[in-house]
Amino acid sequence: MKVLVTGGAGFIGSNFIRYVLRTRPGWRVVNLDKLTYAGNLGNLADIADDPACSSRHSFVRGDIASRDLVNHVFETERPDAMVNFAAESHVDRSILDPAPFVATNVGGTQVLLEAARRHGVGRFVQISTDEVYGSLGPGDPPFTEASPLAPSNPYSASKAAADLMALAYYRTYGTPVIITRCTNNYGPHQYPEKLIPVIVLSAARERPVPIYGDGQNIRDWIHVEDHCSAVALLMQHGRAGEVYNIGACCEWRNIDLAKALLKAMGRPESLIEFVPDRLGHDRRYAVDAGKLEREVGWSPRHSLAETIPALVEWYQSREPDTPGCTASLAC
Repeated sequence: MKVLVTGGAGFIGSNFIRYVLRTRPGWRVVNLDKLTYAGNLGNLADIADDPACSSRHSFVRGDIASRDLVNHVFETERPDAMVNFAAESHVDRSILDPAPFVATNVGGTQVLLEAARRHGVGRFVQISTDEVYGSLGPGDPPFTEASPLAPSNPYSASKAAADLMALAYYRTYGTPVIITRCTNNYGPHQYPEKLIPVIVLSAARERPVPIYGDGQNIRDWIHVEDHCSAVALLMQHGRAGEVYNIGACCEWRNIDLAKALLKAMGRPESLIEFVPDRLGHDRRYAVDAGKLEREVGWSPRHSLAETIPALVEWYQSREPDTPGCTASLAC
């Protein structure tokens, strides 16, 4: 099977490509990425050094919102399936300037859907987010796929709009779309503006560790490889026209996660610095992944608590080139 992966040089996309090349020997990957600030081919450097993987991976630089480019890729590569990881994803950036989020997350997704429809792609997986559901209260049950959409910021609103566009293509044209809504990812190659890299890299340099508000915001965390394994299974066994939540039942308060990372690094909690809260900051995210587990037999393999030492070691061992990266937290 030939799979078109958009956004394959980013955090989750690059981990997905690495995962499928390792676990799906019959798959070939075409990687389409614009290489914005968060896309980096260095995330795939290990693939280039492995002939068994590099021979099944090709890269095309381009914007998913470019209709001519996307049509050219579909015409020349003729993918059997595709998965759309490409997105503007940093909430703080969306608050400062929503326009690029609408252009990429909504307009770009529509361009991909239309190309997939015209070229008869057999499976289109749209990578969404649990943030489209909005915020939960402390005692609320986790979101299910039937929960209403109630996005709180321009980023999550743009992803919700893309979801609706994808479902409209399924219902109107029969485009075989599957939507996934995953919780917060962690793991290697994450861009340093995200919460865990911010904490580790700030503490490693003995700089203040910024935490929004009172630190009581709760996120459900999943290892990026568990996310990738779920997406790969859904590409093979998921039902078209369906939404699947992906989560690991791993809820942490931001302040507790910061303290755990600092403890693993041998750094004092006095480095924590509470900063003014984000506008419209959601209090808690959590999803019920029971549908995914029942239908395709998926379950997470990683524990955040057990992974913390490896995370700390990975980010401490690298001094990333982060032009334009601010100490803001997408969490």
